[in-house]
Amino acid sequence: MVPRYSRPEMAAIWAPINRYRIWFEIEALAAEGMAMVGAVPGESAKTIRERGAPMLAAMTDADVAKIDEIESVTRHDVIAFLTWLAEGVGPDSRFVHLGMTSSDVLDTALAVQLTQATDILIADVDAVLAALKKQAFAHKHTLTIGRSHGIHAEPTSFGLKMAGHYAEFARNRARLVAARAEIATCAISGAVGTYAHLDTRVEDYVAEKLGLAAEPVSTQVIPRDRHAAWFSALAVVASGIERLATEVRHLQRSEVREAEEFFHAGQKGSSAMPHKRNPVLSENITGLARVVRAAVVPALENVALWHERDISHSSVERVFAPDASIALDFALQRLAGMMDKLLVYPERMAANIESLGGVVHSGEVLLALARSGISREDAYRIVQKNAMATWTRLGMAEGRSFRENLDADPEVAGRVPAEVLDAAMDARMHLKALDALYIRVFGEPGPAA
Repeated sequence: MVPRYSRPEMAAIWAPINRYRIWFEIEALAAEGMAMVGAVPGESAKTIRERGAPMLAAMTDADVAKIDEIESVTRHDVIAFLTWLAEGVGPDSRFVHLGMTSSDVLDTALAVQLTQATDILIADVDAVLAALKKQAFAHKHTLTIGRSHGIHAEPTSFGLKMAGHYAEFARNRARLVAARAEIATCAISGAVGTYAHLDTRVEDYVAEKLGLAAEPVSTQVIPRDRHAAWFSALAVVASGIERLATEVRHLQRSEVREAEEFFHAGQKGSSAMPHKRNPVLSENITGLARVVRAAVVPALENVALWHERDISHSSVERVFAPDASIALDFALQRLAGMMDKLLVYPERMAANIESLGGVVHSGEVLLALARSGISREDAYRIVQKNAMATWTRLGMAEGRSFRENLDADPEVAGRVPAEVLDAAMDARMHLKALDALYIRVFGEPGPAA
């Protein structure tokens, strides 16, 4: 992932130094586990730890370059690392990687990296949840127009909009927690996963020390359905980001102007048009969501490896594991800040509700006519006739509001009391279920009106 969209904490997980430190920890733990079952001398395992740990703690880019140089000859990354490590460990290095295969190190290390990345992503989602709850509580009773098909439907609460996104991100958090649990598996099983040269207790020991679970059956590699599920979880989170970003982008449109991204002092919207205030943050994270979702199909295709293993999955994961996690981390952090500082315009929302002459109250008026004794079919015809008369003449000199057209309609006048129509056209009636809905989402009703 390009530096522009990389945060240091997440990028560090995928840096070579972190990867090599995890590799060493796996090898050192495996040696300790083998010593525990009598497969290697205890003093040798101790030496591996005592001599290797300082090497990895002091590792620099020069060491990474040295390993790369060795790999240019061996054409094998794990062997290159083991060769470099052996130079510092000495004769006891013959007990490093004993009975193991490269995938034991690679797959277990990837599991550690993915759990590290997921922990950051979960914290990112928590920040988004905090920002959404803040807006939901601040605007619980802020009336706005609901839209279906992009067209004015009925009034709703802006806070309820935010509560809906909060509920989605709460589900996304649960998805990440589940994905972390699924990916957190360890394989120290040797060639084709038979443990022919290893004791299963070694794997159990390494897994426990790394906070992982032993893979029930690793066919030399950890099955890639786990990884596919992890990438899929990230993609669902990314789609939630895009859904919220799309909402903000629409609300910031010049014709709508109900909410907009915070505009910083000194910020410029356009090189040619000084008046511009563009939704650049939400557009940016919409694009990043596409990057994250791009990993899903390759991850699904990685599931079907040949027999006990091949390496067709490897190049995919070396690209997409860093890119997807780094992109999602950046997008979530940007989303949290954007929603925390979101500018909301209740007066504009109120104006938009009535901008169509009151026709957005047609649904409740329909019910009011039906309750007054008019058949539903006739009530629908009467309401639609008056709504269309209002809609098609908006802004014209002869145009009348929806209420004026209803009052002039002989099928309504005298049959439906004025106070009934007043109540039907009061936008606040759409807020009556808010307390119950907030309790469902937040476990509390939130602020009173």
